[in-house]
Amino acid sequence: MYDFVIIGGGIIGLSIAKALIERNDKCSIVLIEKEDDVAMHASGRNSGVLHAGFYYSANSLKAKFTRVGNQKMREYCKEHRLKINECGKVVLAQNEDEVAGLEELKRRGDANGVELHWLEAEELSKKYPNLKTTKKALWSPKTSTIDPKEICLNIKKELEEKNVTIYTNTKYLQRTSSNSILTTGGEIRYKKLINCAGLYADKIAKDFGLAKRYTIIPFKGIYLKDKKNRSNLQVNAYPVPNLKNPFLGVHFTYAVDGSAKIGPTAIPAFWRENYKGFDNFNFKEMINILYYEAKLFFTNAFGFRSLAYDEVRKYYKPYLLKLTSGLTNGMNLNGFDRWTTPGIRAQLLDTNTLELVQDFVVEKEENSVHILNAVSPAFTSAFTFSKWIIEKYLKY
Repeated sequence: MYDFVIIGGGIIGLSIAKALIERNDKCSIVLIEKEDDVAMHASGRNSGVLHAGFYYSANSLKAKFTRVGNQKMREYCKEHRLKINECGKVVLAQNEDEVAGLEELKRRGDANGVELHWLEAEELSKKYPNLKTTKKALWSPKTSTIDPKEICLNIKKELEEKNVTIYTNTKYLQRTSSNSILTTGGEIRYKKLINCAGLYADKIAKDFGLAKRYTIIPFKGIYLKDKKNRSNLQVNAYPVPNLKNPFLGVHFTYAVDGSAKIGPTAIPAFWRENYKGFDNFNFKEMINILYYEAKLFFTNAFGFRSLAYDEVRKYYKPYLLKLTSGLTNGMNLNGFDRWTTPGIRAQLLDTNTLELVQDFVVEKEENSVHILNAVSPAFTSAFTFSKWIIEKYLKY
């Protein structure tokens, strides 16, 4: 019997295993991952941005964990000589109305203890001549970009050196008792189980009698890449977001490899691993997801109808590039000519209210903890969030 079994080899599962073994190097831990390696889904396919923590209302879990999580992740990269681009981020107002949005973000940042500075339009123009803003912009010096897969693989290596058992190609099948699960590699007995299964976290939680009012709705994200950075992008550049939904709008990312990206899309997907064509097609998942997406469409909850229409339009490159026109000042966009590998955002839907859940959601029962909603900035927050899970839910 293991002390802990962790389902899911993404950044959250890896970080929880890391935090547990650092607290007690004698505890026995097994992490199971259904793919060939760790970080094969959202954790290895995200934008690679370490967020600073100023988007979130002060009473949210995201606000609680992001600022310190950013610091811890940057320190980890430097300690282990992993790639990091500490380029910062500017948030730009495209019109007079958005200036009020910038001021709200500054208020939130101040409440969360995040370092932010105002840049007047003239200052922005001198610092980044190919960007523009209305009146002023917000400058976040702690926002950085990293290689998310490199970080996950490094944590995996650390865990194996500390005798944490990692089984890949091992899929959760079902709960067999209060202290055991059946996997494709056989039965595993445990004292405590932590469900970090991302896209499938809700399905596993339902086996334990939890997640009764929730389901995962997948959204596909993809970027246009300028591999040689012909755009001469030197900073992450974002618009003022619509704070009523969890997406940050089409933006520029200055990647850790020196390339530039525009995106992402947030297209409703039809099954959980609907990356390309009919790969990983699952009929049962499609029916369930289409049911809820149809409800969202016909009720137009949180403006889903216009969101879905607009996101599909972003697959047309000229339209996606046009969406950045309010952020740029003569930027060369010709280099943005190839789509990146798609990622799927596992977004939790409250089936009672038909709202997308914006904060982290965790549920537990006697011997298990289930992380149901670990959306962005989960990667940034992973080290601090994992510590909180261990202290609050595992009492360890």
